[in-house]
Amino acid sequence: MTDQWLTVDEGWGRGAVDFATLLEPGACREYVAMHQNVDVRAGDELLDVACGSGLALELASARGATVFGIDASTRLVDIARDRVGDADVRVGDMAALPWADDSFDVVTSFRGLWATTREALGEAHRVLRPDEASR
Repeated sequence: MTDQWLTVDEGWGRGAVDFATLLEPGACREYVAMHQNVDVRAGDELLDVACGSGLALELASARGATVFGIDASTRLVDIARDRVGDADVRVGDMAALPWADDSFDVVTSFRGLWATTREALGEAHRVLRPDEASR
């Protein structure tokens, strides 16, 4: 495993405010549709991997979920923390999630997991509660 994730803030972080205000709102319907499709509800513990500036977290929180997020960009995480002040949002490596096995009812990622991030997919599965995997 490399520390390549540490360089993300150099790229995405530079445009954090533009991303949060200009680009991310265009994905709002996608976030809402996914939350509806996986039946995010009050009391769920939801992790968004590569959470960016946190709009998906904010929308899941509005549905009553307790939300958690992780992103490699310090500047995007700062915006996410501002959007959802009571959320546990961390800067970190999605290929080494800092939560225990079976921690979450729902794990999402919107354009964060790719074919090149297989370790992150394994980590997302590891922290998902087994009885929720078929949701």
